[in-house]
Amino acid sequence: MSDATSTNTGMNCVVNVDYETTLQRVTDALKAEGFGVLTEIDVQATLKKKLDVDFRPYKILGACNPPLAYRALTAAPEVGLLLPCNVTVSQVDETHTLISIIDPLAMMSFVPNEDLKPIADEAAERLNRVIKALEAN
Repeated sequence: MSDATSTNTGMNCVVNVDYETTLQRVTDALKAEGFGVLTEIDVQATLKKKLDVDFRPYKILGACNPPLAYRALTAAPEVGLLLPCNVTVSQVDETHTLISIIDPLAMMSFVPNEDLKPIADEAAERLNRVIKALEAN
């Protein structure tokens, strides 16, 4: 069971699953749609180290679908400033986790190039399926 919403920047989903399990499920769902995780930023650890503050478990995953990235970079090299697609996984409480995924269409709106639209559409479809898969679990 989950609660999904959309914003101007992306899609959000709260699942009734613990943080660590959700983190693995997100990675698996991304992989099923052709995305690998290139980067992983542990926000909780970074804030503790840099600011000595306590923060809830929170990771930023940099997800990339190589064929889509290649097409986008070929069409508009400056699109690299917007890659990879960010996905956040953060603990709400012991049994609930928030997943947020950037909307590729919103990202590509910063680069005025019509050739990017079908690429962003495909990325958005794939990432929407990721959210749907996570909602179903």
